Amino acid sequence: MVSLRLQKRLAASVMGCGKRKVWLDPNSASTLANAKTRKAVRRLVSDKYIRKLPNVVHTRTRAIARYLAKRKGRHMGLGSRKGTKEARFPTKLMWMRRMRVLRSFLRKYREQNKIDKHLYSELYNKSKGGAYKNKRTLMERIHVLQDEKKRAAVLTAELVAKRAKVRAKKEKMALY
Repeated sequence: MVSLRLQKRLAASVMGCGKRKVWLDPNSASTLANAKTRKAVRRLVSDKYIRKLPNVVHTRTRAIARYLAKRKGRHMGLGSRKGTKEARFPTKLMWMRRMRVLRSFLRKYREQNKIDKHLYSELYNKSKGGAYKNKRTLMERIHVLQDEKKRAAVLTAELVAKRAKVRAKKEKMALY
């Protein structure tokens, strides 16, 4: 059998790839052996006697499977952790996110006139003090406060009506 080392080297150079990616047609070894120049090798490449092999696929299937498992919480036990709890997810970051959520929620409610500026101020300061752990608890507190406000308004209206009724009765009695 003829040695085709030169042809392989020239073909790799011509096609711009490594020698392991060069495929030489085994049935036409004598034709390939005659190609001693780059020009001849180029002709053989165009005639498909010499071809460039495709890149080997490096599968990511296992990596993807592991990533999906990690999203579910697998492979995240004590033995897999490097770094303290604070280093992995800082409490400051958690606090900042919570404050931003609560403050944007309060701002939105104030702009929509669901709460007045006084209630906004009170709730803002309380949330800064850590009174509400999430948006849901803050929303519940707003509803409770508004219900109390409505109840107080109803009671004052009833009281005013009662006073008016008593006053009217007194005036009526004074006429006699």
